[in-house]
Amino acid sequence: MLARAIGRAEEGFIALLLAAMTCLTFTQVVLRYVFNSSLIWALETITYMFAWLILFGISYGVRVHGHIGVDLLVKALPLAARRAAGLLAIALCVLYAGIMLYGAWGYVGRIRMLGALAEDIPVQRWILASILPVGFALLAFRLLEQGWAILQGRAAGFELADEARVTLHGHLEDDGAGRGEGPK
Repeated sequence: MLARAIGRAEEGFIALLLAAMTCLTFTQVVLRYVFNSSLIWALETITYMFAWLILFGISYGVRVHGHIGVDLLVKALPLAARRAAGLLAIALCVLYAGIMLYGAWGYVGRIRMLGALAEDIPVQRWILASILPVGFALLAFRLLEQGWAILQGRAAGFELADEARVTLHGHLEDDGAGRGEGPK
């Protein structure tokens, strides 16, 4: 239930950010080439929105198995070894996300303490950078979710994008649980 709510929020934020970036970029192009003008704050705003999009997208990619990887050898392993390799990979990824979360938390805390403002946007920089700890916490959550699926036997290993299936079928289908497991 919580995972589904977080998933819907992720999708909503991703769609909102993509739409806002598109509209703002289009407005900026029209202003620049038709009216020989521009919005001073637009480039910085789009840059921050893109950073937010990437960090939400990382956890979303884990959820829908959209990240690519070389897993030819892992797929050739027996099921128990594939699960162990998946759990090891997930443990290392969670460690990475934890280190990044720790660093991001400290960074956001320091710029909050300094009271630094963004260059062109009248917003404190720590608010704009707050996606860093949020994004890495979401990544850790999604990775732990993958690990739990392996431990419960619902997954054979750390599932990545299946490029061959995408090429053959043109897309990954969503099974309703946001796992993007492809055709049934």
